Amino acid sequence: MTDAMMSLAGKRVIVIGGSSGIGFAVAALAQERGAEVVIASSNAANVDAAVARLPGSSGFTLDVRDEAMVSRFFDQVGRFDHLAITAGDWSTTRIAATRDLDLVAARDGMAVRFWGSLAAVKHGSSVIAPDGSITLTSGMLAHRPRQRMPFVTASAAAMEGLARGLAVDLAPVRVNAVCPGLILTEPVKRMPEEMVRGYVQGLPLPRAASPNEAATAYLYLMLNGYVTGQTLAVDGGGLLV
Repeated sequence: MTDAMMSLAGKRVIVIGGSSGIGFAVAALAQERGAEVVIASSNAANVDAAVARLPGSSGFTLDVRDEAMVSRFFDQVGRFDHLAITAGDWSTTRIAATRDLDLVAARDGMAVRFWGSLAAVKHGSSVIAPDGSITLTSGMLAHRPRQRMPFVTASAAAMEGLARGLAVDLAPVRVNAVCPGLILTEPVKRMPEEMVRGYVQGLPLPRAASPNEAATAYLYLMLNGYVTGQTLAVDGGGLLV
């Protein structure tokens, strides 16, 4: 891409889940490319802290589980060009063998990542630019299942299916997904070192990625106007092994 094609100057970018981790990295990188950035997240203090770290951005407290709140958010924000959704709830209560899975907790586990994303797309689609883009977030477990994680695997896979369906339904608005491998967000940094090694050993690139490395995938999907319905893996080659 040329320098002009890499620019988001004059564009409005909304990042739901943008107060930390991958989402904040997406917001920061979009602003660096010239975008007006709107950060939304469920924790008001985290939103305030993120806006303070990213002068010039604006912030909103948003619980995507509340559809009425989502509708009001997009009414207030108005027209925009790109939406990235990184918000999610991968609580450890959903990590269990099938026979031990708490189905109530599992249903709740879809509330943010899946139903919240769908609510955001439903209401955001009425004010997004016709040549705009929406980028969802899945996860490598969709392609590399592990024991005791059938629900998390299915949740991640659902996001990729949703992206494909929305890409057809909302065209010419482009809809894609990013599939991160192990990313060095704060929760991952708190994991025991041996656990991190267990996740990445055997990869062609045997390490975890930085949030910024993941964020560049979201920016690519915003900037490339001929990509839709795709899932972009940022996984150190995990799909190969």
